[in-house]
Amino acid sequence: MTAKPLAVVASTATPRPKSSGYPEPFRARVEGREKRTLGDLFGLKNFGVNLTTLRPGAESALLHRHTKQDEFIYIVAGAPTLVTDEGEIVLSPGMCAGFPATGLAHHLVNRSSEDVVYLEIGDRTPGDSGTFPNDDIRADLDANGKWFFSQKDGTRY
Repeated sequence: MTAKPLAVVASTATPRPKSSGYPEPFRARVEGREKRTLGDLFGLKNFGVNLTTLRPGAESALLHRHTKQDEFIYIVAGAPTLVTDEGEIVLSPGMCAGFPATGLAHHLVNRSSEDVVYLEIGDRTPGDSGTFPNDDIRADLDANGKWFFSQKDGTRY
């Protein structure tokens, strides 16, 4: 059994080696996103915690909503634009937002010239799917906790 740390400085945790599981042409839209998977570092099973950095021009994800999982974000640094299917708002450090399953489609876009750093927290409810109102893609979580992607007609990417 690999020993888990008791505590770390979050910004020094090793970044996830792969920027995204999205297939092309969608992966390019999240280039400039770096995630430090803090929940995984500590062996958390019921929810995930990521310290995420968005370089200028980067997106956190495609505009999406989950069918079962809730999400929460807390802005540590920078001024991202929170884009939802009901509008946009520029966030600042100390602001937070939550997204219940089946609620608003959402994502962050860094339209500033500085890096954005935020915490994202989400549960790991089995059987979740992600829907993307603006793109021909859907995401489904398999029994092993891995996401797979298909077009809205079911054709796998």
